[in-house]
Amino acid sequence: MADRELDYQNKQTEIRESVRQELEASNNLVQLASQYSRSLIEASLDPLVTISAEGKITDVNEASIKVTGIRRDKLIGTNFSMYFTEPEKAEIGYRQVFEKGFVADYPLTVRHVNGQLTDVLYNASVYKDDNGKVLGVFAAARDVTKQKKVEANLEKSLNEISGYKLALEESSIVAITDKNGIINYANDNFCKISKYKREELIGQDHRLVNSGFHPKEFMRELWDTICTGKIWRGEIKNKAKDGTNYWVDSTIVPFKNEQGEVYQFVSIRSDITAKKLLSQYSLSLIEASRDPLVTISTDGKITDMNEAMVKVTGVSREKLRNSDFKDYFTDSDRASEVYKEVFAKGFVADYPLTIIDGELTDVLFNGSVYKDDRGNVLGAVIVARDITDQKRNEKELIEAKVFAELATMLAEEAKIKAEEAVKAKQQFLSNMSHEIRTPMNAIIGFTKVLLKTDLSAKQKEYLTAIKMSGDSLIVLINDILDLAKVDAGKMTFEKIPFKMEASLSAMVHLFETKIQEKNLDQEIVYDNTIPEFLLGDPVRLHQIILNLVSNAVKFSNTGKITISVKLISETDENVTVEFAVKDTGIGIPKDKITKIFENFQQASSGTSRLYGGTGLGLAIVKQLVESQGGSIRVKSKLGEGSTFSFTLTFQKTIEQAELEEIVLSLDDDIKNIKVLVVEDIALNQLLMKTLLDDFGFERDIAANGKIAIEKLHSKTYDIILMDLQMPEMNGFEATQYIRNTMNSKIPIIALTADVTTVDLAKCKAVGMNDYIAKPVDERILYSKIIGLVKKPMSLIEVKEKLFVETKKQRCIDLAYLLNRTKSNPTLMMEMISLYLEQTPTLIISMKQSFQDKDWNTLYSAVHKMIPSFAIMGISEDFENMAKKIQEYASTQRQTEGIHELVLQLELICDQACRELEEEFNTIKNTKR
Repeated sequence: MADRELDYQNKQTEIRESVRQELEASNNLVQLASQYSRSLIEASLDPLVTISAEGKITDVNEASIKVTGIRRDKLIGTNFSMYFTEPEKAEIGYRQVFEKGFVADYPLTVRHVNGQLTDVLYNASVYKDDNGKVLGVFAAARDVTKQKKVEANLEKSLNEISGYKLALEESSIVAITDKNGIINYANDNFCKISKYKREELIGQDHRLVNSGFHPKEFMRELWDTICTGKIWRGEIKNKAKDGTNYWVDSTIVPFKNEQGEVYQFVSIRSDITAKKLLSQYSLSLIEASRDPLVTISTDGKITDMNEAMVKVTGVSREKLRNSDFKDYFTDSDRASEVYKEVFAKGFVADYPLTIIDGELTDVLFNGSVYKDDRGNVLGAVIVARDITDQKRNEKELIEAKVFAELATMLAEEAKIKAEEAVKAKQQFLSNMSHEIRTPMNAIIGFTKVLLKTDLSAKQKEYLTAIKMSGDSLIVLINDILDLAKVDAGKMTFEKIPFKMEASLSAMVHLFETKIQEKNLDQEIVYDNTIPEFLLGDPVRLHQIILNLVSNAVKFSNTGKITISVKLISETDENVTVEFAVKDTGIGIPKDKITKIFENFQQASSGTSRLYGGTGLGLAIVKQLVESQGGSIRVKSKLGEGSTFSFTLTFQKTIEQAELEEIVLSLDDDIKNIKVLVVEDIALNQLLMKTLLDDFGFERDIAANGKIAIEKLHSKTYDIILMDLQMPEMNGFEATQYIRNTMNSKIPIIALTADVTTVDLAKCKAVGMNDYIAKPVDERILYSKIIGLVKKPMSLIEVKEKLFVETKKQRCIDLAYLLNRTKSNPTLMMEMISLYLEQTPTLIISMKQSFQDKDWNTLYSAVHKMIPSFAIMGISEDFENMAKKIQEYASTQRQTEGIHELVLQLELICDQACRELEEEFNTIKNTKR
């Protein structure tokens, strides 16, 4: 029994020892796990904290101590939310953890005891005991202060970029493609330069504008570069929809997604077509030089060279480019000094060096820097001349030096030469214009004088032909002398009423003698459905037809010349007419037809010797036709003849062309205008005397400016007609004296045979009021004298006679007014009264603004008058006349034609006022 009890006790002891050992082992494992967890927590760079259900801190790691600046023992047991800039927000955060079980990326800002702030994102979750009871919260914070700064900088950058977006859109050519190069965006500039609509570009790739200029290797390298995520920049030649080529400076930027893969490309381009053309021109000059020429960068590297440099060094272009300039000379140090001196001084002249080329070539180097638009030096141009045989041939040395000096000043010299060429051309035009127009002034002027005398029908026919020939010759002289206008397409065209059939007959009459001399037949085929009066430029039309008929007669020895005029189409406002000149002459070879319209080109080299001519006529014809919106065609068969045809569009017009003649027929009624003519050429003096006598004006003649001033001191004049080029004192000097020394405001009209813009600007600068080009048109002369002298009584007399001519029918028609007012007499009287009140004021404003050349006020006054025409039933013709005044006033062209229109408009408004006064009184009496 005792043994059994002892055995039991031993068993109990063993069990207790076993339990103790297991408990100790378990405690060791817990301790190890705790130590491991603690190590993990302390090893974290992020602040970690545990929080009780009451919001008290139960544990922290070293990172939490650092971010707050507070010891562990001070942190534990304190409120979690008190260490943040927004305690309430922190409290809400850990409550959400208890409600949801977790919270992610919760933004807070920790405040250090020294005031430093740290932006953090908290992630937290609850932890529980074995029974699932929530014991507290485990929270980890990630420092995002640096990230926020990066984001702020990024946002700032994006804002700055967006600020440039509009400027980029407006100034650059922009396209966006996907990773396969398919266009999904194109801005307006891309559409404009490529001439494709946006919908034609979207969905296509850039092969649509590929010009084929660049080799496949170039395009493959471009594509490989951007596909690897690198930016590509270079110059590309593209082709527009119409087949024209253009150059762009391109920058292609790849964009990557979060995975680092390219997903789209943005192309930003600028148009450098003009720059490339200039560059090609410069390269042509460089290549044309027989002397070695190179361009070098600021570090002495060769950037470009001509073929002469390749030959003299024996080195290929590829090896020369980007190599050191100094390496090709016997003395590399002196060669270095050359380009260093260029960059230091801006130039170098006659610098001796010896090129290594198998043999040795002695050269003189000259160079100068070239700059960008902002004045930054980009590089230098250096040119060499071989002077090995200098002593033997001094002349070659002189030529070399001249060429070298020109090369050193390449950019500036081009500008100087251009300016000198313009000046020389202007001087030539001025001299030739004066010398040719002066005799033409007498020829045309006296022809007009003779046409006013009693003549037989045949005499009048011949004189009319002379006048038309003179007019056409003056137009032709203008075109030839003013080549700049022809080249720039700036020829001006009149729009005046004329009778086409009469004009055509008069033109053809000029060639009757030549046609008869060559035993040719002549036929005119005229379409009688063409309106009798048209609005256009008869002188330019004469010039076109005269050129074509002249050629037809010149190149035909047998057969017939046929001139046909046919109506092609007609609208309410316009007619389109086809003119054709057919001959039975020598014809034109097929391969020469396209060339005959070029300047100084004829069908063959022998044409000029056999038939004469400059080869300029058809070129001018083409310019004249196309400048008026027409087109010219030619059909020809060698040995059988040619047909030249062209189409022009003219405006329809009413028979208002006689107004000028009405005004001129009233010259006898305008008296006592005293005119001083300052003119040195006796023939022109006689012509001006004749014209002014016909006008009924008093006139004196002064042979130069000095005599004119003497006359002004002794006698009073109303106006001066001043020639510009005279001996002793010219027109400019005389005008300056009259304006500045005499302080006189007398109107001065320049009489100029030089119609270049230079002289016209000078006329205005010295104080001249207006100008008239020689040959003098008597209508324009008369109109400008009256307009400047301002003779109210004379104008009243003119109006009275005009009224007698035009008062053939009632002016107003009140049908429209009756309809609008529903025949209400009170309302009709109010509207008529308003018209009678406003119209005289508008007429005064219209006349005064015309006299003052205040075109804006004139336009406004006429604009206010137009609506009343329809209301009062005044003819639509007068509304069109008012619109014509507006057109002339807005463009300030043909201002000499405004005067007659203003007179006629005033006349019709006066007549309308008288008739409306009668109507007003009639309605008033009837109402009683």
